[in-house]
Formats: sequence, structure tokens, C-alpha cells
Amino acid sequence: MKRDEVLSKAEEYVNGPRAEDYGPAFDNFERIAEGWNIILSNALKTHGYFTPAHVALMMDWLKTARLLNNLHSEDGWVDKAGYAALGAECAQITRDRGE
Repeated sequence: MKRDEVLSKAEEYVNGPRAEDYGPAFDNFERIAEGWNIILSNALKTHGYFTPAHVALMMDWLKTARLLNNLHSEDGWVDKAGYAALGAECAQITRDRGE
């Protein structure tokens, strides 16, 4: 894809259905930031660093923040389940490594 095609597609996405699904970008990003601040703050308190499982929690929260604007997004619910499963797997790998 050429850069102008990428930019055109991006403009279509941010001003089209995704804008409707997620709501105003600032409001959505604000919700995401609130959740991520909680997750990251706790990660630093409990581990002193961020783990892959924390990333899975953050991605799950991103999906949650989006779903708050559109509870009917089947894709959002499936993605949340996927991030939860991946987060559990990451936590197990970390535990097995003794971290």
C-alpha cells in the first residue's frame, strides 16, 4: 500500500464506523488512560516493572473502554476473551520462569 492510500484508509476509519463505535476519540482515550494508569501503577507497586500479563490487562481494558460506547460489538467481546486467555498464558510463563 502506498502512503496516500494508507492515509486515506486511516481517515476513512477515524471518521467512519469506528468513530461511531468508539465515540469521540478524546473521550475514548481518556477512559483508556484512566484504566491504564491503574494497571501500570499497580504493576510498579507489585512487580517494579511491567510484564506481558500487564500488557494483556491493558489491551483488555482498551477493549473494555471501547465496549462502554458500544456494548453490541461482538468483535470487542471476542477480543476481550482473547486477551484474557493470552494474559493467563503470559502469567503462567512468567510464573514458570520464577519471575
